[in-house]
Amino acid sequence: MGYRGPLPKNAVDRVNTCVGALRTSARWGPLVRRHLTQITYTGRRSGRTFSTPVGYQRAGDVVTIGVRMPDAKSWWRNFTGDGAPLTLDLGGTGHTGHAVARRDAKGRVTVTVHLGGEA
Repeated sequence: MGYRGPLPKNAVDRVNTCVGALRTSARWGPLVRRHLTQITYTGRRSGRTFSTPVGYQRAGDVVTIGVRMPDAKSWWRNFTGDGAPLTLDLGGTGHTGHAVARRDAKGRVTVTVHLGGEA
């Protein structure tokens, strides 16, 4: 049985701040950035810009983001259906892409990003 319900905002903010500090650290940054990136996107309903750190894997121009505890998070819902654009920080450079979120039969959520625009 997985966790259900939103995570407390202050806890999420603290974790995201720590991860951001690790990503930019001179000592740990190069190691952390191989597995964690920061995505920036516009909320579908609010129109506001958001940034959040996520784990990722990259194969060429395709980046795969596995969403852990998806029912406790909402950011990935901005990429359901036809998906939406976002920016990823890869190697210290912003890369634009088109992201689409899919939920499988077991409830797992994966966001697939095709770099360079539309998939």
